[in-house]
Amino acid sequence: MNRITLFNFLIFSLFIVSCGNLRKQTATSDSVAAQPVGPAFSADSAYQFCQRQCDFGPRTMNSEAHDLCGQWIAAQFARYGLTVTEQKATLRGYDGTPLKSTNIIASYKPGQNDRILVCAHWDSRPWADNDPDEANHRKPVMAANDGASGVAVMLELARLLSIDSLQLGIDFVCFDAEDWGIPQWSDAPDSGDSWALGAQHWAASIDRKTAKTYRFGILLDMVGGQGAQFYQEGMSVQYASSVVDKVWNAAHVIGFGSMFPRQIGGGITDDHIPVNKVAKIPCIDVIPYYPDCEQSSFGPTWHTIHDDMDHIEKTTLQAVGQTIVQVLFSE
Repeated sequence: MNRITLFNFLIFSLFIVSCGNLRKQTATSDSVAAQPVGPAFSADSAYQFCQRQCDFGPRTMNSEAHDLCGQWIAAQFARYGLTVTEQKATLRGYDGTPLKSTNIIASYKPGQNDRILVCAHWDSRPWADNDPDEANHRKPVMAANDGASGVAVMLELARLLSIDSLQLGIDFVCFDAEDWGIPQWSDAPDSGDSWALGAQHWAASIDRKTAKTYRFGILLDMVGGQGAQFYQEGMSVQYASSVVDKVWNAAHVIGFGSMFPRQIGGGITDDHIPVNKVAKIPCIDVIPYYPDCEQSSFGPTWHTIHDDMDHIEKTTLQAVGQTIVQVLFSE
């Protein structure tokens, strides 16, 4: 996860009402099937995918664990019959560090020109700079939730698609170098551009013709945490309100409405921002909001050494995964 800019509900609501230059939506209807559709999402399977990533250790940039885990992710998608391509680039961190980055792109029905984008980041934050113990601030984060959980949900979706076919094409994109954003202990100025480096690179590289093949995109970030609720993220409402409606309607249809309240939780800088602003693909962020958590509105383990498998909850994985199934199989 990344740098946050929180708005309170009233201020953000006034902003949405008064903002007259919101980009015209290009997404399809926000309707979803009125009854549950599609295969059953396995939280047990997703949990194991999450565990397997953590078994490599923190997947920090330029580390062996990062490279080995990337190879494993690509192999898993290929195992389920998807066409995998790797977009490699050397990106620059906020401090000038060269980051050997790999965006992993797994395409279901790559020849289909009517597509949906599902994405998450797969790297780990190198510094636990929000840990309550300052002695941990320069230690790496295991990133079971903040990274691995989103990839785990995508891998389970890919497994399901190898069994139950869709007519649409799906691109699962694992963005790299998302979490190298400026740490809290740094004096470097933070304009927000130090985050989501892999997504910035992908969005700048995609040609307009290809971008237009996407109906919409869904970013999954921190989708396995204990006690999570997924409020509607503010920038998603600004750029892709119809997609927000589609996903939240799906969650309510299948019985997870309490975990997807129809309330705005704030706006953040995340991988969906360059996807919307640069690639021009309407993309939303499914991300938790903990309004009463003193440690962080992202939850108590965000950017701490406690973001580990002990704090992953299968119910959360189930709610998010089955919601995305409902969306995909309603199209």
